[in-house]
Amino acid sequence: MEMVGALVVVVVVVVVVVVGVVVVVVVVAVVVVMVVVVVVVVVVAAVAVVFQISCWNNQEVLVHVVVVVVVVVVVVVVVIAAAAAAVVVVVVVVTCFALSFLLYVYTTT
Repeated sequence: MEMVGALVVVVVVVVVVVVGVVVVVVVVAVVVVMVVVVVVVVVVAAVAVVFQISCWNNQEVLVHVVVVVVVVVVVVVVVIAAAAAAVVVVVVVVTCFALSFLLYVYTTT
C-alpha cells in the first residue's frame, strides 16, 4: 500500500505542476493580448486624431471609428477575463480534487 501512496503523491505533484504551467502560460497569453489591444487602441486613436485634424467635416466617421474601437476592446477584455476566470476555476477544482484524493489515500492506508 505504501507503493500506491507514493504513486498517488507522484501523480498529484505532476498534475499540480502541469496545471500550474498551464495557468502561467494562460496568464502570459492574457498579458500579451492585453498589450496588443492597448497598442492597437493607441494606434487607432492616433490615426483618429490625425484624421480629425485633416478632415474636420467628417466628424461622423470619426465617431463611428472610435465607437467600433471601444466596443472591440471591451469585448476582447471581457472574453479574456472570462477565459482567465475559467482557468482559475479549473485549477482550483483540480487542485482540490487531487489534494482530497491524496488525503483519502493516506487516511485509508
